[in-house]
Formats: sequence, C-alpha cells, structure tokens
Amino acid sequence: MRPIPGEESKRPLAVIVLAAGLGTRMKSGTPKVLHAVCGRPMIEWINDAVAAVSPDRMLVVLGSGLEDVHQYLPEKTEAVLQEKQLGTGDAVRVCQETLAGFAGDILVMYGDTPLVTGEELNGLLREHAANAPACTLMTVDVEDPAHYGRVCRDADGRVVRIVEHRDCAPGELEICEVNAGVYAFEAPSLWEALEEVGADNDQGEVYLTDVIGILAERSLPVMAYKTDDASVTLGVNSRLDLARAEAIMRQRLLERHMLDGVTVRDPGSTYVDFGVKIGRDTVLEPMTKLAGQTVVGEECLIGPGTTIVNSSVDDGASVVQSYVTGAEIGAGCSVGPFAYLRPGARLEPGSKAGTFVEIKNSVVGEGAKVPHLSYIGDAEIGAGANIGAGNITANYDGNEKHRTMIGRQVKTGADTVFVAPVTVGDGAMTAAGSAITGDVPPDALGIGRARQKNIEGYALKKFGSSQGEGNGEE
Repeated sequence: MRPIPGEESKRPLAVIVLAAGLGTRMKSGTPKVLHAVCGRPMIEWINDAVAAVSPDRMLVVLGSGLEDVHQYLPEKTEAVLQEKQLGTGDAVRVCQETLAGFAGDILVMYGDTPLVTGEELNGLLREHAANAPACTLMTVDVEDPAHYGRVCRDADGRVVRIVEHRDCAPGELEICEVNAGVYAFEAPSLWEALEEVGADNDQGEVYLTDVIGILAERSLPVMAYKTDDASVTLGVNSRLDLARAEAIMRQRLLERHMLDGVTVRDPGSTYVDFGVKIGRDTVLEPMTKLAGQTVVGEECLIGPGTTIVNSSVDDGASVVQSYVTGAEIGAGCSVGPFAYLRPGARLEPGSKAGTFVEIKNSVVGEGAKVPHLSYIGDAEIGAGANIGAGNITANYDGNEKHRTMIGRQVKTGADTVFVAPVTVGDGAMTAAGSAITGDVPPDALGIGRARQKNIEGYALKKFGSSQGEGNGEE
C-alpha cells in the first residue's frame, strides 16, 4: 500500500506500465524497453520508480515477441499481452479483465520513460489522494512543446482535454503545458470512459489521452499535477532519444557521486553506470568510464582516459589511461598508463602494472612490479618481485594453458620468456634475453640463450665496403 501522510484509510493501488511498443524507430532487434540507459535496461529504471510508490499490484503490458522482457520484471509482476498494437487506450483496456473487481486507484505510465522518478510518482499520488478526482495527470511546462500532447484548460483553468500534437488546431499548438504521460485514475471512471474511446484520429489508434476529455465532459473532476522537471516527458522512441535520456541520467548519477565526496574533473566526458560505487576523495579525470558492478575505494585517482568494467579498485590506487575488465586492484596499486588488465588479474596491495603491460588470470604479489612492455598470463608473481621490460609468460602450448610461478623478490632480465609450466624460486634472477624452459632454483641465476658468436670481416666481405660507407645514404 502506498504511503500517504495523514490519510487513515489507504486506497489500493495498481500500476499499469505500457511496454508493448515494438520500437520500430529504434531500428533494432532488441525490445525497446531493454535498451540500456547508464548500464541498465530502461524497464529497470521504471521498476525502481514503481517500487517507490509501493503498489498492491503491478501490471506490465507487453506485445508479442517481447518474452525477453519478463526476466527484468520484479517478482509478482503480472504480464498482460496486447496482441495487436492498437494504441495506448487499447493497451490499458486489455488490463481490465486482469483487474476485474479491483476497487482503488490505477497509476498508468509508459515503459520507455526511464527519467520518471519515484519522487514524482509519489507527488502525483499525494495530489490525487488529497483531491479525490476521477483522474490526476502529470503535466509540465516546456519551452518547445513540439510533438507533445497539449493540456487544454477552460476559462476557469480546469483541464478539459489533451490533444495530441498531430491533431492540434493552430491555437492549440501554442500551448506550452504538455502531458507527461503519467496518470492516476479512479478505477471505475477509467473503465467506463475507455468504453467510449474511439479511433477517429490521424493515427487510427485508441488514445488513452481521450479519456481525459470524456471524463471532463461528464463533469468528473480532472486534476493536473504540474512537475518542474521537464525531463520526465522524454519518451525514448529513437536512438536520438536514447542518447538524450542517457545524458540526463548520467548527469544525475554524477551529481549523486559528487555530493557524496567524489571529484569529477569533467562531467561532460565522464561516464559512470548505475550500480557503480565510488569512495570519497576519489578523483575521476576526464574521459573516464566506470561500468557494470565496479567498486572504487577512497582516495583513488582514475583516469584520464581510463575504462574500468566489473572490477574493484581499493583505496589509494591509481589507474591512468588504461583498460580494466574483470580485475582486482589492491590498495595503493599503480596501473598504467596504457595497461590492459583482463579477467582474473589480481594486483595485491602496493603492486604495479605499468606502461603497455597486459595481465590476465594472474596474481601480482604485494609490492611486486611489472613496469613496462610485458605480457603476464596464467601466472603468479611473488611479493617484491621485479619483472624486467618485455617479459612474456608463454602460457599456451597450442592445446592447454599452463601456469608460470615466480617467487618472492625475484628479479628478471629484460626480454625474458617463461615457457610454462615453469617455476622460478624465491630470490632468483634471470639473464636478459633468456628463454626459461626449466625451473630456476631459489637465489639462482637462470640463463637460457644462445652463446654469441662474432664473424670477423663478414660485413666487408658481403657488401664490399668499409664501415660507414655504401650504406645507401646520400
């Protein structure tokens, strides 16, 4: 039951979400309400808004072929099928049988309006409860009312009808108060009015908005709850609308993080998905994206030019101009610039993955360093080890992956290749340019390279010139 302060007896509330549209203007095989806004399907934003009003029943109207939507609906949601898309009025009408005997209020809203908030819905319902009209609709004043249904009032300011943009007379086109597409109806009045709604309009559809005019003609009171947030009118019907909704939602999310103590240097180039957690005093530099179920601790430096997906970054770490997905970065770690941490990469506290380093399914021990130009795959690097430039763990033999085990305080030379499976003991070293194919004992030096041989006079004999001459330079 929805909470309405000061009202002793609370009327039952049902919510109808209209989500049967095929979204043809999206030009997509994905159902429209499953297109993502800031990392989650639009329908999940609607779910959150509906949950805030604590309805007794929630119905979602779906069209044929939209079975994929079911998995994103809350438990106990009642899905109703609209077999043919005959308009918004018809979409509500198909719910009448499911709601037979329901005596209360019915909140109707659209599934492609992800910017509507629970706060706005509660405001509408409080207004509806206070005045007990046949309908309370949400409206908003906009500077450019193009394409929106106009809210027409009589000389006394009473709402008398809604006229869709395409059906507006010239004078009605000048009205700036528009329909936000959210309604609270007294149930019997809604069903009675819907029986009279026809399809005599430009689209040949049954408009839900025609119910408003019918109620007014019957002298049943229709109230308007005017919101100050014009974004609630934004329905997503195309990729352009999707981008606009994403931009507004992204700004909302960033504002919440900034109010919670996160510094965002350039909100215009910073993208943070819903569900991402960021600790206070962390700084997000420009061109940074945090996506999925990413968690960033306190006092971190992220960016510029960094993407982190489904990963964790502990307190005090820095991740600069790098791509991180499915990885764990410990406290005080340093990553980048231009590092690539893949799924299963785990950096223990104080370790480093430096410039042009790629790590996957590997553990870099506490305080260990992989400073530059290395590939570390299926490996374990002990605490305090230092991996030289250009090191590679050759983990794949063509059939199976094998692990490389590098001990504590190991120091490897530049361009060392570890041909797995291989183990390097604590405190050992490898010589630069080595291919390590066997285990190296603790505190030993592993050398795995061909002995150098110089052939005197070879260049003179081959090219017939002395050093520095005949090299093709003019």
